[in-house]
Parts: sequence; C-alpha cells; structure tokens
Amino acid sequence: MTTDRDPNPSPSASQGVSRRELRDLVREQLRTLLDQRNLQGAKALLVPVQPPDIAEAIEGLPETIQAIAFRLLSKDRASEVYEHLDSSVQQLLIEDFKRQEVLDIVDKMSPDDRAKLFDELPATLVRRLVGQLSSAEREATALLLGYEAGTAGRIMTPKYISLKEGMTVEQALERIRRLADVTETIYYLYVTDGTRRLTGIVSLRDIVTAQPSQLIGELVTRTVVSVTTEEHQEEVARIIQRYDFLAVPVVDREQRLVGIVTVDDIIDILEQETTKDIYALGGLQGGDDDYFQTNLLTVARQRVVWLLVLLVTNGITAGIIRAQDDLLQEMVLLASFIPLLLGTGGNVGAQSSTVVIRGLSIDRIRLGDWRAVGREAIAGALLGVALGAIVVLGALLFAYPLAVAIAAGVSLVIISVLASVAGSALPFLFGRLGFEPSLMSAPFITTVIDMVGVLTYFAIARIILTQGR
Repeated sequence: MTTDRDPNPSPSASQGVSRRELRDLVREQLRTLLDQRNLQGAKALLVPVQPPDIAEAIEGLPETIQAIAFRLLSKDRASEVYEHLDSSVQQLLIEDFKRQEVLDIVDKMSPDDRAKLFDELPATLVRRLVGQLSSAEREATALLLGYEAGTAGRIMTPKYISLKEGMTVEQALERIRRLADVTETIYYLYVTDGTRRLTGIVSLRDIVTAQPSQLIGELVTRTVVSVTTEEHQEEVARIIQRYDFLAVPVVDREQRLVGIVTVDDIIDILEQETTKDIYALGGLQGGDDDYFQTNLLTVARQRVVWLLVLLVTNGITAGIIRAQDDLLQEMVLLASFIPLLLGTGGNVGAQSSTVVIRGLSIDRIRLGDWRAVGREAIAGALLGVALGAIVVLGALLFAYPLAVAIAAGVSLVIISVLASVAGSALPFLFGRLGFEPSLMSAPFITTVIDMVGVLTYFAIARIILTQGR
C-alpha cells in the first residue's frame, strides 16, 4: 500500500460534507445508478472520488453488483481501489473476472498487498497467479511469501529507493525522479554499500536543500533504526509509533537492506491486533473475521468453546452453593448477598485483567514486572474496604442481622483483593507458559472469582455464625 498519495480530498468532499457522509452518499447514489442500469452515470460519479472511498462504496453494495461497479474503473484506478477492498470482496471479484483481468490487477498491486491477498486465497490459485506475474513482480512476491506470516519480512515492500554515498545530489535526484512512480515512499532514501548493507539514511528534505554537487555521503545519517526480517509485526508497529516514522527499513541477518515497512501497513496491523485483543477480552475467537461476512454456524462454533468452559466452571460454583445447603437453611438471608458479592468480585477482577492485558499488548508492562500485581492488590484492598463498608451499612439499614452484614462486608474485602490479584496475575502466568495473555479474559476471570468468592463467603459466614452462637 503506497503512502505518497494525494492528501487532498475529492472535489465532492469540499462542499461542507463530512467524509463519512460523502462515502454514504456515494454508495447510495452508486447503487441507485446501477439499479437503473445507468452505467455512464455511475462511471462519472466515481471519477472525483478517492480510491479508499470507492472501495468502501463497493463493499457496501450487494454481491450481485459489486463486480459491475468495479468494472467501471479504468485499469490503473481499478488496481489502486482493489488494494483497499476487504479480502472477502477481493476473492469474490477474482471469481467473477476473466483470467487476464485478474492478472492485470494483481500484477499492478504493491507486493505487500499482493502477499496479503495471496494469504487468503487457495494455494492452487496462488500458484497459478504467481506463475503468470511479470518476472519482477513474481520475484518480489516470492520474496515476501518466503517469510513467516506476521513478521516484518512478510509485511514489508521491496520497492524502495537506495542510494550510494559516492553519488552527487544531482545524480540522486535523477534516480528519485526515475523510480518515484514505482516505489512506496520517497521521503526516506536509504544508503547502502556495494553489498547492499544498510549504512545510513538521508531524507528527501536534505537532498532538495543541498547543493547539486554535494555527495550523499556528506548528508547521510549514520544512526539508523531498523528491524530484521524475523521481527514480529507488533514490534515493528511499536518502533514506528515510538519514533514517529513514516517507514522503517528491514534488513536480513547480514544487515543487507531487503525492504521497508510503511506506516499505512502498520495502521492496518494495529487495527487487526486491537481487534484480536478485544475479541479475546470478550472470550471470543476468530477476531480476524468480518462478522457480516462470516457464516452464522462459524460464528457459533467460534464462541461455543469458551462458553462451554464457562458453563462447566459455573456449574462448579453452583455445586459449591449446593454443598452449603445446611448453612443456607440456618440463615437463608445469606443467599441474598451471593449475587452482589460475585458480581462485584467479577467486575474487580475484570478491571485488573483488562489493565494488565492492555499494558502487555502496548508494551507498557513487561511479563517479568510483577509490581503490577502488587499495585492491583493494594487497589483491590482499598476498593474492598470502601465497598465492604457500604455493604455493611446498607445491610444494617435494611435490618439484616449484624452477623450477616459483617460476613458480607468482610467477604467483599477479601474477594476484592483476591479478584485483583487473580485478574492481574493470571495474564502474567499465561504469558510465562507461552500462551496469549489475553486468553485470561474478563469472562474467564469472572468465573474463577465466582468459585473463589463463594467459598470465601461461606467460610467466613460459617466462622462468624458459629462464634455468634
């Protein structure tokens, strides 16, 4: 995906209409014109619209007319719009196109976007498409597909501009002009030696403000932040975010420059990773899937695993309550506080787990930094004391026996501490065991706290009631 695009909106967007309103307007007008079979009107409508907005408009159309709308675009425009389409729509269009139409579009795609598309297609179709690409594009695609998914090597683009230190500024500018149309970005120029090893970086600003006779070696910055091809894409995203880069160079084990990762690709990755984390926090699987493009049976299958686990653990909680039947018969009022205690404990644990999981995902908390557990334990104690006091006062106000009020208040303090510790410690434990910390999601933490909370409550109630006799 290219980054050096026209930043100005389309003419239609300058008439006091927001971008979202413009997209909705284009989609509705496009659908109306296509329903009326007014293809010339639909084609004219799309002329001033930016490619990302065209892509979103096409995605909002019924599947039966998406291909018709796409065919209204010129070859060059179609290739750019295709990169912005959702993978499910891309696959649908491939099925509707003739072979040569597919090749023309895929061959003009950026290598990183092409590799992303190929990850979603059947292997047999990928092999056929790769074999029909031009030699340069086939080589670029094979390079990216050779790296493991989710790494810098897989998401990088090999289309960058490299310079030599012995070049003059005038020679560098000539090279930039010649390659500008086929490279991802020209704002960063990478300096390499005779073996393609990365030796420095120079900005376009430095070049255009320098004298034509100056050597690139006089302008180069030697301190370069780079990533290796094996670096995980999340770490690449953190580096670009930390240093406010538009792009970061990617080197192999011999420090040879093999590509760059641009900020627009990182934005897509951050969206994907955030979606995964949010789904995991809700006890869901399949966070990469488009909800409205996914079969409902698949949706149910993805959700049922955690729900079965939670069902079993809740069954254990019910069994614990059933085992305390003698105590509940003696003091039936104890049962009225069970929902309050379990709900509060689950909420406290969910808050702690959310804080820790989010801190781990954005690299603000390290797996070995157990201070977060201590902080959450103290926070849980403070919350428990405050909430416990309110519960005791409320219970006495509604004429509950003193023993029941004290049992509920003390239990709430202990449950809050245990919930905070469990909610903050379990993601660390899972991370240490090699699992994804976000698997310790709010639903799971809640059910664990339910079991522990019930045991704690009845144990304290039994002690207090026994001593009160």
